[in-house]
Amino acid sequence: MSKICQITGKRAMVGNNVSHSLRRTKRQFKVNLFVKKFYYVEEDCWIFLKVSAAGLRIINRIGLDAAIRKAIDKGFLDVRTLESQVIG
Repeated sequence: MSKICQITGKRAMVGNNVSHSLRRTKRQFKVNLFVKKFYYVEEDCWIFLKVSAAGLRIINRIGLDAAIRKAIDKGFLDVRTLESQVIG
């Protein structure tokens, strides 16, 4: 799987390393990703999600169900992948 947050859709960005002499070389800004296990109350099961730190804050703020619904609406999370990650 690629390194993309399933809640916010964040992915790696490309930018420049800038030295003291202002030479620029390409670099990647990677996403701060975690594989976390969440208890999904509405479905009464555990699910694994690949979430960034910003995604964790969103889940804490609006709740898991609302965050999942919003991610599915925006196309960051697919229902089939969510169903395949269900435990129990």
